Amino acid sequence: MSKTNETQAVVIGAGIVGVCAALALRQAGLAVILVDPDEPGGEQAASYGNGAFISPASIVPMSVPGLWRKVPGYLFDRDGPLTIRWRHLPRLAPWLLRFLAAGMTTTRVERTAAILSRLLHDSPDRHAALAQAAGVPDLIERRGVLYVYPDRAAFAAEALSWRLRREAGVTWRELDAAALRVFEPALSPAYGFGVHVPVAASCADPGTYVAALAAHAASLGVRRVAARATGFTFEGARLRAVETDGGPVACDRAVVAAGLASGRLAAAAGDRIPLEAERGYHVQLTGGAVGGPHLPVMPSDGKMANTVTREGLRAAGQVELAGPGAAPDWRRADILLRHLHATWPGVARDLPVRRWMGNRPSTPDGLPVISRARRSPDVFYAFGHGHVGLAAGPKSAALVAALITGSAPPLSPEPFAASRFGGWW
Repeated sequence: MSKTNETQAVVIGAGIVGVCAALALRQAGLAVILVDPDEPGGEQAASYGNGAFISPASIVPMSVPGLWRKVPGYLFDRDGPLTIRWRHLPRLAPWLLRFLAAGMTTTRVERTAAILSRLLHDSPDRHAALAQAAGVPDLIERRGVLYVYPDRAAFAAEALSWRLRREAGVTWRELDAAALRVFEPALSPAYGFGVHVPVAASCADPGTYVAALAAHAASLGVRRVAARATGFTFEGARLRAVETDGGPVACDRAVVAAGLASGRLAAAAGDRIPLEAERGYHVQLTGGAVGGPHLPVMPSDGKMANTVTREGLRAAGQVELAGPGAAPDWRRADILLRHLHATWPGVARDLPVRRWMGNRPSTPDGLPVISRARRSPDVFYAFGHGHVGLAAGPKSAALVAALITGSAPPLSPEPFAASRFGGWW
């Protein structure tokens, strides 16, 4: 039971960002209630099925100069890393146009990468500290991340991405074909050049990690309500409760960190945010020792994370733009599986395969929304992290907690303001 003079805060969403926000607010002295209909760490969450990278190098946005020329091809290519379902194109068009505009010039991409760098540069340290506090330090592994290419020319073709990383302070070691064979002997000989980023980390089991953080939050007094948030009760501009399908939850402050559902809740708080699902897939080979890499690997041709988790060898990736309620297209998972076997030819072909699909909540400009709501000074946002939700969770939580408590923020909140979308777009 909380003290009567404590500020009552509801965090909506028990994914990685929401659980981290609940911890940050509780440690700041607020009474916290975590509202989500599902168990933390469950398969329904994007943070369950991601590629498990926690990397300061993950700062290059999806939208880059020249991408617009490739969009027609994406409509027809069923095997590429990005696909758009034809019948959803009219609904997606406004978001897609903003997405392409965000990467139209190098200057815009440089700005986005610099902002993401400030959000991610200390992510391995923040996660290591969280895991230690939650009693699961072994879930954060710090062996770096390896990017692999067919040859040096393929690496040079991504010069913009690596320049952005260098300017953000990311360092790496380049490996020629011979050095790459020694460093990662199970890798296919089709790859003749590698880049090892030693500062990066990874998570050995994202679902278990989120569940462990939620359990740690509970041990500190965070209460959980298993319900789906549907809106808010206001008295003038002041928040009185979060409405749920199980009844109102009284509170003084609320944080919306509900993944794709955040767009609907933000609208109820006065902001229409262009939020879409960049649907991602993963395949995981299970059944004992599966072989593969000794550290997380990103093959340049497949654009997927290859990571050995506690459950097996995982390949996670793909971007599918479609309606959030559209049925999964498991051919996308099969593409990942084919790439996985091609990248690691020694992995047995008869291992059991688990397939998963989830919704990355993504804004068109590649930056999350971490700010105060338009309608009320008591409602705050922490959503829209796209591909970097796992890595950005702790610092996003620290920022939203600072906004709520009035303490010094760990970075400028200005680039993450909901108002950047112009209200009702």
